[in-house]
Amino acid sequence: MVKVGIVGGTGYTGVELLRLLAQHPEAEVAVITSRSESGVKVCDMFPNLRGHYDQLAFSVPDAATLGACDVVFFATPHGVAHALAGELLAAGTRVIDLSADFRLKDAEEWSRWYGQAHGAPELLPQAVYGLPEVNREQIRQARLIAVPGCYPTATQLGFLPLLEQGVADAQRLIADCKSGVSGAGRAAKVSSLFTEAGESMMAYSVKGHRHLPEISQGLRQAAGGPIGLTFVPHLTPMIRGIHATLYATVADRSIDLQALYEARYADEPFVDVMPAGSHPETRSVRGANVCRIAVHRPQGGDLVVILSVIDNLVKGASGQAVQNMNIVCGLDETLGLRHAALLP
Repeated sequence: MVKVGIVGGTGYTGVELLRLLAQHPEAEVAVITSRSESGVKVCDMFPNLRGHYDQLAFSVPDAATLGACDVVFFATPHGVAHALAGELLAAGTRVIDLSADFRLKDAEEWSRWYGQAHGAPELLPQAVYGLPEVNREQIRQARLIAVPGCYPTATQLGFLPLLEQGVADAQRLIADCKSGVSGAGRAAKVSSLFTEAGESMMAYSVKGHRHLPEISQGLRQAAGGPIGLTFVPHLTPMIRGIHATLYATVADRSIDLQALYEARYADEPFVDVMPAGSHPETRSVRGANVCRIAVHRPQGGDLVVILSVIDNLVKGASGQAVQNMNIVCGLDETLGLRHAALLP
């Protein structure tokens, strides 16, 4: 049984971790922390978890208690894991960070995008980017795993087959992405109010979103060289979901794109390449740890359109974190994650 700790369990990714781990046959949540909610029972804050965590209460983070766990998840804002991750790693605990603290390999680049100095640059060389479809073997040996962001997961999985095979123009990539409001987190914000976000859609951070360097880093690795990417995120009036409409130029029209994608993801348990002509919906992945992809070549031209959908809180965050836990702990990668999406 894997003894699990969760730091910062009061947000959406924290409660999603708890929901997924409640049905995991080989994991037990031993400690969950929150300075502001210390002493509050988990089931009192999240009534959906009644009957699963009735005795578990939030506590103040304590390095010794967390260090006794096999795995500690950080479901915290950026910058928080910097202070504690090193101490837990020294204690022999595996750290799986859902924030952006260890996703970028360049500490200076991280500082430019997040507006503060990186708090643990010495840990970056050992951090493994937790996209199993790319880094599965490195994840098996990792002590520190950086779980990818939601936009980066949907975008990279969509572009990877083209870039890995060198068939797309790597300098002309466009990612037009939509996210549900839960992607903004659980904190109270005017822009996330129902009356502000409902019946509306808007682009934001067009000049540069914090996920841009993360996506670019992964796509450069896939392409084996420089890439050119335009990434435009949008807020849409739904609770969960990412819909990434991706554009790439593939001049060789003889390539069987459907076969290319099916071959790349044939052995991936959580990537579903849909039949030719499909249009995946975000509702088809709601609550599930799966990315559904469809590839199109409109009018038989050079411009290829890839449609990639995920649940931002599952494959885009907590589900992928559990997938990483399964791999690093030598478990069946799909444990606790086999459930179908919620419909309607």
